[in-house]
Amino acid sequence: MPSYQSELGGGGDSGVAEELAKGQRAISIAEFFEKNKHMLGFDSGARGLVTAVKEAVDNALDATEEAGILPDIYVEIAEAGDYYRLVIEDNGPGITKEQVPKVFGKLLYGSRFHAREQSRGQQGIGISAAVLYSQLTSGKPAKITSKTQGDGEAQYFELIIDTDENEPEISVEDTTTWERPHGTRIELEMEANMRARQQLHDYIKHTAVVNPHARLEFREPSEHLKYERATDQLPAETTEIRPHPHGVELGTLIKMLGATDSYSVSGFLQSEFTRVGQKTAESVVAAFRDRHFGREMAWKPPASHEDSGAPSAHRSEGDEAAETADVRAALVDAVNGKGADATEQFAGSVADAVAERERIAHHELVELVDAAAEDAAESTGKTFGSSVRENAVGAAWSEITAQRAADLYQLVDEATTSRKDDAAVEALARRIATAFEGSDDPRNRVTRRELEGYVTRAAERTKERDDVSFGETARENVVEAVWSNCRSVPDEVPKVSETAGDRDTASELMEAMRETDILAPPTDCLAPITAELLEAGLRKEYDADFFATATRDAEVHGGDPFIVEAGIAYGGDLPAEGQVGVLRFANRVPLVYQRGACATTDVVKGINWRNYGLDQPGGSGMPNGPAVLMVHVASTNVPFTSESKDAIANVPAIEDEIELALREAARDLKRYLNKRRSLEKRRRKQDVIADILPRMAEKLSEVTGREELNVEDSLARIMNNVLVERQVEDGRVRLVVANHSDTNADLDVTDIVSEDPGEVATWHVAASGTESHDVEGAQVVEMDGEWFVKWAPSVGSGEQAVLEYDLGEETTFDIQVEGVEDEKLTVNA
Repeated sequence: MPSYQSELGGGGDSGVAEELAKGQRAISIAEFFEKNKHMLGFDSGARGLVTAVKEAVDNALDATEEAGILPDIYVEIAEAGDYYRLVIEDNGPGITKEQVPKVFGKLLYGSRFHAREQSRGQQGIGISAAVLYSQLTSGKPAKITSKTQGDGEAQYFELIIDTDENEPEISVEDTTTWERPHGTRIELEMEANMRARQQLHDYIKHTAVVNPHARLEFREPSEHLKYERATDQLPAETTEIRPHPHGVELGTLIKMLGATDSYSVSGFLQSEFTRVGQKTAESVVAAFRDRHFGREMAWKPPASHEDSGAPSAHRSEGDEAAETADVRAALVDAVNGKGADATEQFAGSVADAVAERERIAHHELVELVDAAAEDAAESTGKTFGSSVRENAVGAAWSEITAQRAADLYQLVDEATTSRKDDAAVEALARRIATAFEGSDDPRNRVTRRELEGYVTRAAERTKERDDVSFGETARENVVEAVWSNCRSVPDEVPKVSETAGDRDTASELMEAMRETDILAPPTDCLAPITAELLEAGLRKEYDADFFATATRDAEVHGGDPFIVEAGIAYGGDLPAEGQVGVLRFANRVPLVYQRGACATTDVVKGINWRNYGLDQPGGSGMPNGPAVLMVHVASTNVPFTSESKDAIANVPAIEDEIELALREAARDLKRYLNKRRSLEKRRRKQDVIADILPRMAEKLSEVTGREELNVEDSLARIMNNVLVERQVEDGRVRLVVANHSDTNADLDVTDIVSEDPGEVATWHVAASGTESHDVEGAQVVEMDGEWFVKWAPSVGSGEQAVLEYDLGEETTFDIQVEGVEDEKLTVNA
């Protein structure tokens, strides 16, 4: 049987490879998405229509806002034979003639991909993907009309995308008239259906919620909807920022190092990153130096182990002499041929300087020796060259490090618990000292990771040989105690070019950047909706009894800042049965699909909503009740789960902020529901008393023969209510507000009367009975034959406020009272 190779005519592996190579070619991005359109959200006719609307509306909102124009967007879906025609118009700044074909006919073409600032679209795929889907399913070109400010005519194009080259293929290019002064219009025909009508309506409605400054009009075969703007305030303008050091990955850092014009690492940090000034750069460089070179262990000078450990200022001259004797003797032995006087001066100077130090590292000893050599040379005329200095450093260092184990014993003993006996502490210290002694670097330089290895191996050996355990916490404490007594070295860190060329060195720089405390990135690159406008958007589209919103402070993920906002609408006309509605948004864009794969949904399910007054069987999962929960994530780079941008990835930092924002709004909901339950309980009690009191008053009147009591006044006193009572006598009207509650009451009272009340007088009566007249009093406004007496009294606990005016006998009254819950108000007027 002939082999596969002989079938291909190769006769060996090279023949197979050559044959396979003939079929290999580059693939354009347009060709890739032509075969993988589901990745962009065009996996069915129903969803494809929703995605096309979404991409076009997002582009329109971005364009209008960037130009400082309040968005006015029109969306129309109509049947066109076997297809659906989609039309989206906006009042944006328009697109220049040269750019129209590229924007709509070339995938991955845009202006926002490299910009670190918040925007709805970034990749340059969305609207061109809709054009691609349209031509694939209908075979018809996209029709684009665009007009810039000041142009008399609009530019008109019909085009498709050449998927082999990822370039626009223009079939019609002309000018046309258009009634809009400026803007863009796109018309697409595509194979679609209206099975996702609800998702379409939700997308438009939810877009109106988080874009309260936009006016949206939506027309489809069976419905015509309009969403007016709730504010004329455009989102805050955003500013592009540089990346933040805490979020840069290694590959990106190496690329940045290779592209920068900076020579030094400090300059690179300050020029390429946000929030890095000179002091921050110095901190990063110091951490980089520690990681690259390690630190040098600083040891106590000789003989200091034998004394009490008191600072040298409290020791006698005899003690200091004892401490310096070994170092001086070693230095004298190391120096030859310089004469007794010069040698003694040099050795004494070094020994005295060493003795003054609490601890000393190798490079510090080198500096002392160099300084003593210069002084001795100047005063004695003897030259102490590099060889002599090296010998002197070696001799002195040998004496300084002679008692490493005793030095480490003190550090280990202080870092571990008192339950460890001296023998165990001594054993651990001795083994760490042995690791230092066996190091290849005589200067006792060590990185923190190497030091951790020393301590771990010493602890394991102590467990093995002495059957004494030093746990993880004890080991960490020992590492920290030793590391804090190590000194940073004076060596210059590698330059940018050297760092870029070595992966390990670049990794050390990246770790140094991440471990340095750096201010969070500025937030002027973000444009959150704000809690106030978020509530306005919810109120505009939902008829609910209660609203709560929260906007969190900015946080950082992957070097990109982000802000999470949350809102809750409750009660009113919201469905009482079934699960709550969850609205998910990213950069003011509703996320329509893949709800179950989104971090927002996961966070909502993980909160115990029963703590906040919502029904939640089992204490987890989606809560039930008449509520809508909404979450908005604003970021310079939202981490979506796919190119279709339908769900936010499960990033812990973002999930934490989503939870905190939801809980902040939910606490307001809990207070509202608790208050509502309290008022409901009060209402039931009041209803019972209101039913009993009239009967009691009637019986009491029968028994005593007196006039029947004023039930409302008694009810107000019993319930600690605010009583608003009208008294009319001889054409004089008195409106009395009596506060029987234990808190101040600020009311808005409107008394609507059928005749002109003339002059109106108001005054307050204190709890003591003292009267005081108001300066401003009430206002009288005539409208359509009625007089509105507007009064805003502030009445303290136990006090009264009185409004008085004259009217005829045929006058009619109608009163409105606001500022006090109905359950705490009694009106007898």
